[in-house]
Amino acid sequence: MTAALNVECLSITRGQRPVLQDLHFSLNRGEMLALVGPNGSGKSTLMQCIAGLLKPQSGRILIDGCSLDEQLVEARARLGFMVSQEQLPGLLSGRQCLELFARSRGLAEIPPETLQQAEYLGFSPWIDKWVMNYSLGTRQKLSILLALIDAPPLILLDEPLNGLDPVSALALKKMLRKLSSKQDCCIVMATHDLAIIEQLHSHVIVLLDGRIMLDWDQARIRQETSCRGQTLEEVIVQALSAT
Repeated sequence: MTAALNVECLSITRGQRPVLQDLHFSLNRGEMLALVGPNGSGKSTLMQCIAGLLKPQSGRILIDGCSLDEQLVEARARLGFMVSQEQLPGLLSGRQCLELFARSRGLAEIPPETLQQAEYLGFSPWIDKWVMNYSLGTRQKLSILLALIDAPPLILLDEPLNGLDPVSALALKKMLRKLSSKQDCCIVMATHDLAIIEQLHSHVIVLLDGRIMLDWDQARIRQETSCRGQTLEEVIVQALSAT
């Protein structure tokens, strides 16, 4: 089976400073990855590289078997990525944004499932209002919905729970579980919220100074937490504190 994401020998520098250093990992459809690390560890840079927004100095990224270097259009068609809030077009409505993204995926209209997700997240009352009038949480909901349109094989979410109220946050967690388990999507979530990892994720990668410090699948997570008698949150914090 083709992996949803392959990252091979990935390195990127800014000036003389290495930001990502020789990263290797692979994820299958149906996996949910928590990408964890302190500020400046390289999480956002890695997400931008996978989305094709930054070009690494070396290495290769395959999305559902398509190379970002050699098959950029095909690779991006297999990818959903959260638009940063400052890049959302203020002079469009939420519905118009969703229509544009749907068309970019070759769809004639917004998928019914996306409208159901909008209702579930509490976004529907705002869907026909101008984005410029949205609150932080409402902008976050729109960014999430844009990433999820048409359930692509790989979905990248950068701190998606930021700004969400508890009801919407719970709704999002349930939506992501469904996308992962029933629609076979691979979901990569960059997050500082260690408490949700054991609830939601089947895989965790911890970045530190641009290197992979931990790369544990679900079986390894269970093994490590059981042997140590600690939660995954406690294991990760302890590992980071020891460096």
